[in-house]
Amino acid sequence: MTDKKVTRRRFVQTSAVAAAGVAAGAVKVGAANVDKTKLLNYNENMEYRRCGKTSMMVSAVCLGGHWKRINVMKQDFNKNRHDVVGRCIDVGINYIDACTIQEVKAYSRALKGRRDKMYLGCSWYQKEMRNGKCRTEKALLETLDWGLKDAGIEYADLWRITMHEQSIKHSEAEVEQMMKALEKAKKQGKARFIGLSSHHREHIKSMIETYPEIVDVIVTPYTAKTKEMPGDSLFKTLAKHKVGFFGIKPFSSNGLFKGDSSPDNPQAETDNRLARLAIRYILCNTVITAPIPGLISIQQVDNVAKAVAERRKLDVAEAKELEEAMDEAWAKLPPDYQWLKDWEYV
Repeated sequence: MTDKKVTRRRFVQTSAVAAAGVAAGAVKVGAANVDKTKLLNYNENMEYRRCGKTSMMVSAVCLGGHWKRINVMKQDFNKNRHDVVGRCIDVGINYIDACTIQEVKAYSRALKGRRDKMYLGCSWYQKEMRNGKCRTEKALLETLDWGLKDAGIEYADLWRITMHEQSIKHSEAEVEQMMKALEKAKKQGKARFIGLSSHHREHIKSMIETYPEIVDVIVTPYTAKTKEMPGDSLFKTLAKHKVGFFGIKPFSSNGLFKGDSSPDNPQAETDNRLARLAIRYILCNTVITAPIPGLISIQQVDNVAKAVAERRKLDVAEAKELEEAMDEAWAKLPPDYQWLKDWEYV
């Protein structure tokens, strides 16, 4: 799937063949029915999980599109993104999630010449459901066409439309128009797989149950405090309908950390350990496909890859350290991030 050699027609044909030969559901790479040679950007030290009912086997940690605190790197932006993507490829990370116009352009540029190493998930939120002028099937498909052309790519591996954080604000008619746009984009081969992003658990659950054949993937919060809600959990709906799940805010918008993420940060060792504890905690839930932290340095890439390779279950001391750090993180959440506390039980 190189930039130069893959046409959309060939891409759709090969994707269909791959999907037909793969059983849906969450499967780890060690399973007997998984051919490691078919995994995108396979690295023996990385774990891979099936992304719901799609044919994508995705690394257990992926690259989120946001680049908070990147200014502390004191490095040219394009070089930084190119280097971080390169290190992700080195360690076996194989998915990037980009959710703004700027992010899609930046990562399409960083992937130039090596698109065959990474799945690219795209959203152009400024021209999707959060924009009152873009809530029809026609307008959303126009956004997709424009966005692909703007980024210089022929297709998205995943088009996951960004809705209002409280997506329940969207009318049923608007949701139906969005689903029609997603379904058509997939049929046209402009998006291999399709989904949505929302911060409203009950509405996500309802949309999956209403459109189980359309929703392949969701993108929504999952922190190092998140637990399964007793009874009617969103996790049960995801498992039932084999929906992939990329978790945002794994580090509570960096509230978990004590330092500023700079290379010479005196808190680097502590912050790296806390990041690994958070990743290990999150990956204990097999329903989640992968957390997608925004990584701003090759050191951070190496650190999350190390977390995947470490023992999964936290011991008593580790669990206590992470719990205390998350209590502190939530205590200092700014007013505009207090909503994260609603994601303790999912």
